[in-house]
Amino acid sequence: MTVRQPRPILITGGGRRIGLALAHHFLDQQQPVIVSYRTHYPAIDALRDAGAVCLAADFSTDEQILAFAEAVKHHAADGLRAIVHNASDWMAEKPGVPLTTVLACMMQIHVHVPYLLNHALETLLRGHGHAASDIIHITDYVVERGSDKHIAYAASKAALDNMTLSFARKLAPEIKVNAVAPSLIMFNEGDDAEYRQQALDKSLMKSVAGEKEIVDLLDYLFTSRFVTGRSFAVDGGRHLR
Repeated sequence: MTVRQPRPILITGGGRRIGLALAHHFLDQQQPVIVSYRTHYPAIDALRDAGAVCLAADFSTDEQILAFAEAVKHHAADGLRAIVHNASDWMAEKPGVPLTTVLACMMQIHVHVPYLLNHALETLLRGHGHAASDIIHITDYVVERGSDKHIAYAASKAALDNMTLSFARKLAPEIKVNAVAPSLIMFNEGDDAEYRQQALDKSLMKSVAGEKEIVDLLDYLFTSRFVTGRSFAVDGGRHLR
């Protein structure tokens, strides 16, 4: 008797931070994983050693996005369990960088990529039963408040948040679509003590969440047979400050 293998989870931007933590978590559960990466880090080799399919991807043009979708289809012929749109960039408006460049870059990675991949890979998510597949959009706390220094970034993440609603309507009841809006999940190595304290002071919880908060939330959303079209803030109560 042939045992059907679990359908893989696709994680864009899986080479660092939250994406990397999610990839290792699912691999530890014997769940096949496909990750995209823009820059090769040693962590990519570790993921490959753990069994992940790691695909280099440049999402700077729509043609490259669609080419990546074809590569995913090759590795997921029996379907996908989920897509986690984690690939992201953080570009500020600053002197010397044309505003059109900033806006185009932010919209490309946060809007074009999930929009095109959701459409291109829809058939891989369908046909597996009621609420049997998931799409997760990783947005940002700034969707709520905006950002005077990262206007294009905030606007593009807000567009991604809105697409959560539209794709949830389009793809139900087979596919659940939800968003996760994090803030201060983890510091960067170069963040100094003053910056860290200022960041902590913006949160009611006065702590850094760590990747496990996101991992646990996705476990819940994947298990749910009912929740769709919602955005889940993981921000330590910043909205109450």
